[in-house]
Amino acid sequence: MASRYHRIVLKISGEGFCRDGGNGLDLAALAGIAEQIAQVARGGVQVAVVIGGGNFVRGQTLAASGQIQRATADYMGMLATVMNAMALQDTLESLGQATRVASALPVIQVCEPFIRRKVMHHLEKGMVVVLAAGVGSPFFTTDTCAALRATELHAEVLLKATKVDGVYESDPGRNPAARCFKRLTYRQVITDNLRVMDLTAVSLAMESNIPIVVFNLKTRDNISRAAAGEPIGTLICGEGRETSQVKDKK
Repeated sequence: MASRYHRIVLKISGEGFCRDGGNGLDLAALAGIAEQIAQVARGGVQVAVVIGGGNFVRGQTLAASGQIQRATADYMGMLATVMNAMALQDTLESLGQATRVASALPVIQVCEPFIRRKVMHHLEKGMVVVLAAGVGSPFFTTDTCAALRATELHAEVLLKATKVDGVYESDPGRNPAARCFKRLTYRQVITDNLRVMDLTAVSLAMESNIPIVVFNLKTRDNISRAAAGEPIGTLICGEGRETSQVKDKK
């Protein structure tokens, strides 16, 4: 499947690596994600993947009891993303796709540190680069990391893979009649507090004019389709484009 993009940043939450409502690693889910990423990379697209760690640890949730400090909990979450990144790396390489893990939190025994120029060199050589440990500091989400890395690496688009079909006007789990937007502006997302990503991430993407595509990771071939520029999920972009269309939830 041909791609319209030269370089992309793909954001995958930790939940994408486990069964619905579960935790840890589901090897079948991991293999399915890796196969799609490898397919996109073989098509000539430079792929950087930002990984979450919520299938193991969520810093904010862990710190809620007050027993573990939020900063400590966030660092634990960063280490969880390294585990996911290592698993994805080995799975991609088992498919013949050269891959590197670059971590914002130095763990030199198992992966490279994040060095922007080195990551760009890997991408130019056709390697998939899995970006772990967020931005390397507590209190910042992996969504913010994805927007930051997309800016740093001069990506043309940020693809956010989620567990829903796009951005809805309200929670589709609580409101089955909620409609899914086809297009939104960054300002609409921020003003209406639509919570598809944290507002810092959306603001950064807006400043860099990097479009965001929000789509369902669990739908077959959606990573490949998003990379090909097919109109799936919700496109978040700047002013001047049609943004009022909505589609009914399927």
